[in-house]
Amino acid sequence: MRIRRHASMNVDAMIVTDKSHLESNSDDRSLSQLVNIASMPGVVGEAWAMADWHFGYGFPIGGVLATDTEWGEQGGAISPGGVGFDINCGVRLLALDITEDQIPNIGKLGGRLRGRIPAGGSGKGGVQLDERSLDEIIHGGAHAAHELGLAHDADLANIESGGRLETDGQVSTRAKQRGMKALGTLGSGNHFLELQVVERIEDSNPHDLFEGQILAMIHSGSRGFGHQICTDHVRALENRYRARDGIWHDDEWGFTIPDRQLAAAPIHSDEGISYLDGMNAASNYAFANRSALTHRLRKTLEVELGSDGEARLLYDVSHNIAKMETHTIDGKACSCCVHRKGATRAMPGQPVLVPGDMGTGSWLLEGVDTNRAFSSSCHGAGRQMSRSDAKKNIDAKQLGIDLKKKGIHVHANTPNILSEEAPDAYKDVDEVIRLTTSAGLAKPIARMKPLLVIKG
Repeated sequence: MRIRRHASMNVDAMIVTDKSHLESNSDDRSLSQLVNIASMPGVVGEAWAMADWHFGYGFPIGGVLATDTEWGEQGGAISPGGVGFDINCGVRLLALDITEDQIPNIGKLGGRLRGRIPAGGSGKGGVQLDERSLDEIIHGGAHAAHELGLAHDADLANIESGGRLETDGQVSTRAKQRGMKALGTLGSGNHFLELQVVERIEDSNPHDLFEGQILAMIHSGSRGFGHQICTDHVRALENRYRARDGIWHDDEWGFTIPDRQLAAAPIHSDEGISYLDGMNAASNYAFANRSALTHRLRKTLEVELGSDGEARLLYDVSHNIAKMETHTIDGKACSCCVHRKGATRAMPGQPVLVPGDMGTGSWLLEGVDTNRAFSSSCHGAGRQMSRSDAKKNIDAKQLGIDLKKKGIHVHANTPNILSEEAPDAYKDVDEVIRLTTSAGLAKPIARMKPLLVIKG
């Protein structure tokens, strides 16, 4: 669906939805946010909301926006709100060559994984890093994790951007303090580690999967390190803007924005360059974090399953990130800064990983050449109930019983997490995938159902 350019909008806005989906999931706040980002300085093409869109900080989660790097004197806008606080929150998917009946004791395996995979908000139990090894992680990402013995060499070819982005690593002391202790931890909220069963394979099967096969999915990001980097830059940029007649202005750059949470800098300004450098540093930390979590998973599977526990990495994809890419706009090549906040890059032939909820299922998709949303796709099911409402309305104890009856073994640190992350708190992932496919943004490869869930 299209929202025509009007008022302060510089481009049209597009929503991946249909009438029924819009009526059942509409949130006026997030639609207003979509209209707001369409007014960003230097925006090109269209502003997009993927089918899993919902309300976020400044930008809607599920939002995709591209700005022209050569717009104006110093380029179009780069906005931390268009990436999010959990920089390079992302997902990786691994394949085991076994079926569920080849796991001797799923309960024992779940207990082992809960003990070996630190989950929760504190970062307790992370890999011990000194200043030198943290600096290597900041600059080297997954490659540094490999050098530290936390990743397989074969993994590196199956990670977005090869698992490493260029950075000078100029981040605050506080960010480094927070990053020192959290590597190899899941975090809380919607972060998880799951063992899944391939339930259905679509016509195309480029990864040689088979029905009944066990896959492992990890969803985590840059932890407190990335959160601090975003906080530092958001605070600095927001302090530059002043309100006049309900609009926020930065007179030095000539930028105007309808919401202070959209605070942005020109891409080639000192502030823009600094943010992008910090974002890349946090992205590298996230790539290394998922590598370290995979290392802990592999070690546990090796102990419990022996040679049957070998897991090959299918792909690792970023969700919250801004990338410099070339896209065709109005028939011409454009150097773009593509913000993807709660959205997945979906280049033709690239795996797209879409976790759903812990009671329903997840999907493996593939990018297609018909995609006109700057090669972007949905990144999950998308929330339809706030965390506070979920805690009020969903009985965690009963939910645990219901999930166990379905054969889903859930290990969560607190009852609140069960309620907040309940299936009813999320949109129907199958509906999200249908809309994404119908919009020509990606094609389905396989549907997986949850078997064992580890949550913070």
